[in-house]
Amino acid sequence: MTTARDLMIIAMDAAPGRPVEQGDLSLALAGAEAIDLLAAEALALDGDRIVPRPGPATGDPLLDRAVSSLVRETPYELVGDWLWRRGRGLSAAYLAELEAEGLFGRQRRRGLSFRAGRDAPADSPVRRAAAERLASDEPVLAALASALGIPGDGPGSADEQDEHDDQDGTGREAAGEGGNGNGEVQDGPGGDSPGVSDDVDTVLAAVLDALTQLEAIRQRRAVEQAAFDNIWRGD
Repeated sequence: MTTARDLMIIAMDAAPGRPVEQGDLSLALAGAEAIDLLAAEALALDGDRIVPRPGPATGDPLLDRAVSSLVRETPYELVGDWLWRRGRGLSAAYLAELEAEGLFGRQRRRGLSFRAGRDAPADSPVRRAAAERLASDEPVLAALASALGIPGDGPGSADEQDEHDDQDGTGREAAGEGGNGNGEVQDGPGGDSPGVSDDVDTVLAAVLDALTQLEAIRQRRAVEQAAFDNIWRGD
């Protein structure tokens, strides 16, 4: 399994009431793909630019599609630009792929918060491996999950997290709110994440920056919509 697939699975399995926004997830999935392609030596970083490298097929159709979409002329693409371009509709593409493999059904709710296990065996080896990877604090998946507001111990941790929220009043909101409701993510990627290379940390930092930008866009649109509504109400 790839990091992107594992991230998609744990996002789909996120506790009810803590939905992951599709836009946030798409950006994080693009970052996960870049990190997987770094590991596969299908690309390298020159500062914060993505440099394609020759290499064999990855064996994963979505990763191979990502490789084929790399900009191969100088100046190469910035990591941040890659996240926005590659991320467009990416969560839907991963969901379709996992559905085609029979891991998830097509039930829909707000965001991506529904419990995937309703149409797949609860003990699916693929889902269990993703959850175990997250619970093990593997640094890349843990950082991406943190950026999306997914509890570090994965599915089934909602009650514990809610109890913690009630005790200190500082619980983080879901990814659609940028991690903590202020466009910031605490203990997330981008701060010299332990256990990862400089290149991986560059990608993680770009993911965090993109998520912050997306939250700022949402907030600006909300303010504009509120002002528009006030005009029509005569306020």
